[in-house]
Amino acid sequence: MASRLMQHCGIDGKRAVIAAQGDQARFVPGFDGIRTLAAYAIAQAQTLEAVVAAAGPGRAVDLMTELADGRLIAPIDHEDGARLWMTGTGLTHLGSAEGRDKMHRDVAASEAKTDSMRMFLEGVEGGKPDVGFSGQQPEWFYKGDGSQLVGPGQPLVMPAFARDGGEEPELAGIYLIGPDGTPFRIGVCLANEFSDHVTERHNYLWLAHSKLRNAALGAELLVGSPPADIRGTSRIIRGDQTLWEKPFLSGEDNMSHSLANLEAHHFKYDLFRRPGDVHVHFYGTATLSFTDGVRTEEGDVFEIEAAPFALPLRNPLARAGVTDAKVRVL
Repeated sequence: MASRLMQHCGIDGKRAVIAAQGDQARFVPGFDGIRTLAAYAIAQAQTLEAVVAAAGPGRAVDLMTELADGRLIAPIDHEDGARLWMTGTGLTHLGSAEGRDKMHRDVAASEAKTDSMRMFLEGVEGGKPDVGFSGQQPEWFYKGDGSQLVGPGQPLVMPAFARDGGEEPELAGIYLIGPDGTPFRIGVCLANEFSDHVTERHNYLWLAHSKLRNAALGAELLVGSPPADIRGTSRIIRGDQTLWEKPFLSGEDNMSHSLANLEAHHFKYDLFRRPGDVHVHFYGTATLSFTDGVRTEEGDVFEIEAAPFALPLRNPLARAGVTDAKVRVL
């Protein structure tokens, strides 16, 4: 049965860790955050589950009540936001068999392949190597630092200049860099990688611009190796109506790259192995409302759910006011 960890912030501002298995959830004595717990596990050369078990059972807690009351926060953070990296990889998911077949037929019918298509097909051919990072290098992008991280229930805010605010339902891996520079994956969580698809579609060279946005994490950090086949639902709610709904697939069985290959190509850079840093890495998706012609509006609510996560990730869409970005000369 999958073990999940959560971060809790009480009305007095006091933080705590919750551990859940199945329908049972309890506070973990002695720890005020998942990063603190993970750092202790690394120092003791123990697993997260072993550290939680040794801490003993704390007070029982009702997760749905805590989520509804806004007391479950993002499952990772850092007091220095610049020490938390948000990055991701795209063109990593296969999508449906029908979609793949159609894509290959279209490619076969044309001698001209786009860069995106070539990268996707190279990932299909070489994204799951047996060992090491000899596999195909994926698309990679930067989303921002810890200031861009959004928790459950918080608004996803698009900038005033944004042309779109669209959901991307997927999994995100959460990593802590150990004292010797070793990356440790401490778990995965539900995520909404939230991008500006109108900007991206205008010119693929604007992908970097389209990704510099908020991103939301679900409350639960799934500990250990994630299931190879994860099936969920992504929907957009406008008012009291479901505007759009579609299933999405994740996990390695539904991906053209292994997690190990994505991780190896990210952490091969010395820059990303600085002791004490946190990394939130988005693994990608094949399901977007934008491709079905949906145009989101302020006030829409994105909702993502998938087993074995027990809690949904919900975030309303908002737009920031205009800011003065003019550069002054000293």
